[in-house]
Amino acid sequence: MVWRARCVGRLATIIGPMFSGQTGWSHRLTGGETIRLLAGADAQDDCAVFRLDGVQELVVGSDYVRGPKFGLYELGYLDDYDIGYYLAMANFSDIAAMGAQPIALLSVVRYPKTMPDERFAQVLQGINDACARVGAPNVGGDIGTAERLILSASAVGVVEAGRSLLRGGARPGDRLCITGPTGVAAAAQKYFGKLDVADTRLSPQAEELLLNAWKRPQALVPEGRSLSTSGLVTSCQDSSDGLKAGIESIAARSGVGFTVEEDALPVVGAVEEVAKLSDTELTPLLLGDSVDFQLIFTVPEEHVEELQEIFAAHGHSAFHDIGFATEEPDLLLRGSDGITRRLPGNPWRHAT
Repeated sequence: MVWRARCVGRLATIIGPMFSGQTGWSHRLTGGETIRLLAGADAQDDCAVFRLDGVQELVVGSDYVRGPKFGLYELGYLDDYDIGYYLAMANFSDIAAMGAQPIALLSVVRYPKTMPDERFAQVLQGINDACARVGAPNVGGDIGTAERLILSASAVGVVEAGRSLLRGGARPGDRLCITGPTGVAAAAQKYFGKLDVADTRLSPQAEELLLNAWKRPQALVPEGRSLSTSGLVTSCQDSSDGLKAGIESIAARSGVGFTVEEDALPVVGAVEEVAKLSDTELTPLLLGDSVDFQLIFTVPEEHVEELQEIFAAHGHSAFHDIGFATEEPDLLLRGSDGITRRLPGNPWRHAT
């Protein structure tokens, strides 16, 4: 942990009080495996220390957030608290997609020297509150100055031995499922960033729903844990790169194709309204580049009902069966008319 060396003044006034008392945090997995935080951020050591008892798999992921380069941040729809919250949840979503229980976040907060204490504290509070939401502490990281606000983090999770959910296990005949609707974050960008909202206003409730895709995204940790502990799921990942990108990734890693049923795709009314207002095709909007943090997974057809019952028993909303895996590697969309075509939508791509 390098907070003490890099940020002495703010450590005493902001960081110390915000992270006090986390040492001693503990969690117990379903098989009796335990995790205990022996030295957290409040200990102000060079690193956090965990004690892991029992056979477990350690899951680690890292994600960078563009900080103030978020379009909706620049337009004033998001504040410093929101992007701190988003940073943490984006990382925890990757842990959720592995079926793991988050146990820690390590955050990097680089800020301009001119940034007031109040704004700095907002960023950290957003990170801290998102951590509290999933039950995993922010145990340290790096804080220091930079030419602008830069945010990055790494999330750590644990899962029972042999229960990590991977992308490469789908088999022909498996049902393709998703925990909830997609396209919401993309519709928010389109509505608030490109349309003249003064002339094309949605209801306040619809606008709030769209903005919350960015302001208060949720990592589906409980759902991921249910998928993992069920032992029924053959592959999984989150939809942070868009639904089509997620399907492509599972297909490539598993060596299968997929046929998606267009009528089975869950749709949020506000997304449908934005598609109409912007003269955009709805299905490509649902499948395209939208960071919705849903879980995309496959399950053998004979276990779909059993898995739905497990979801219901744990208080989760029912998931959506949207298609099936095929031996041929093609990615297809079957319309309501029964005609199949190439899966539409523009998936997010890493720069090359």
